[in-house]
Amino acid sequence: MALRRHAALLSLAVVLLFAGLAAASPTSQNTGDTVIFWGRNKDEGSLREACDTGLYTTVIISFLSAFGYKPGYYKLDISGHPVSAVGPDIKYCQSKGILILLAIGGQGGEYSLPTPQAAVELNDHLWYSYLGGHRNGVYRPFGDAIVNGIDFFIDQGGRENYNKLAKLLYAHNKDYRGTVRVMLTATTRCEYPDHRLDEALATGLFHRIHVKKFSDGRCPASSWIQSFQKWAKMYPQSRVLVGVVASREVDREAYISPEDLKKLMQYVFSKLPNFGGVMVWDRFYDKKTGFTGRLRA
Repeated sequence: MALRRHAALLSLAVVLLFAGLAAASPTSQNTGDTVIFWGRNKDEGSLREACDTGLYTTVIISFLSAFGYKPGYYKLDISGHPVSAVGPDIKYCQSKGILILLAIGGQGGEYSLPTPQAAVELNDHLWYSYLGGHRNGVYRPFGDAIVNGIDFFIDQGGRENYNKLAKLLYAHNKDYRGTVRVMLTATTRCEYPDHRLDEALATGLFHRIHVKKFSDGRCPASSWIQSFQKWAKMYPQSRVLVGVVASREVDREAYISPEDLKKLMQYVFSKLPNFGGVMVWDRFYDKKTGFTGRLRA
């Protein structure tokens, strides 16, 4: 284990050295957005508290963790946070210019889209319960607050019908005269392609792709930079973000320090024309370690 860890760090050092030699100076612009996942631990604090840090440009509420496999059954899992407080916090964060998205899926196994009709029903649920739709008798967990979009965090199950869901959700934008009221993002595995999401991404409708450098043993440190570059190349119409963990406690092998990540962003990733920034997992660990604060220092 120690030898493997040493090899990974050595590989990263070589890449940084090569990149440093290839560039006369670091590229300071194009650092992009900072995205955080919120809703996985009650001790992370409120959504409002996360927005008040001034560290994040987007917060993703996670997760709508059950849908599709049982008709009419949906479950919002935000780890014991009081749901009644989230709606006012969403509007507060948006008033500060911070985008708030809702993630569907997650690490659980209570979701799928087995039929096209299941995609239609999930679109309706998202539109009327969390997005800009209104239908009498439909419960809105966050009240009249409207999230800015949906993140596809499809970590389990099959690939079927997520492309249909993406088209249905994006179609709501046609009523807003060019304004994107339903932003679509995807959180993918590190290794290209992600077979659960490739059909959805092929629609070309996703504004951002968050490429996870964690929870995926198939993407070691020796190859993850090249893998990220491939994601950026294959989806030039999307902004592609590096997804990292805020603590070794989450994934020791995948952890990269904010100082090393900052160097990679300056010398390597910022040279990609569609580099979008960094996604950090998650608010609980970021609050604990100060990862994003160190990254932005």
